[in-house]
Amino acid sequence: MNQEVTDFINSVKQPWQIEICNALRQMIHDSVPDVQERIQYGKPHFLKNGKYAAVITTAKGWVTFTIFNAAGLEVPEGVFEPGKPERITAKLLEGKAVRYDLFADLLKQASAGL
Repeated sequence: MNQEVTDFINSVKQPWQIEICNALRQMIHDSVPDVQERIQYGKPHFLKNGKYAAVITTAKGWVTFTIFNAAGLEVPEGVFEPGKPERITAKLLEGKAVRYDLFADLLKQASAGL
């Protein structure tokens, strides 16, 4: 794991955000064989074969998790923000359940072709 990504996560202000970021990071590593991580554009990016697989972003009141290469995935309504079909983004809020199992399944499908 990349020390810069560890430092980014540890610098997040809210403990609940740190917890979600660490859980997402572990889920990404468990879901994408040989995933590489780095800080790019000021946030943790996760790559497979040099191509974006996922990104974690934090803001004052939420954490966002984006899966790339998502066109063609069957995505349940109400979990992800509207946006570009090639990527899906979930906004994760304090006190709300995080669907790590769903994210892992979708990430595995999306990254299989990378």
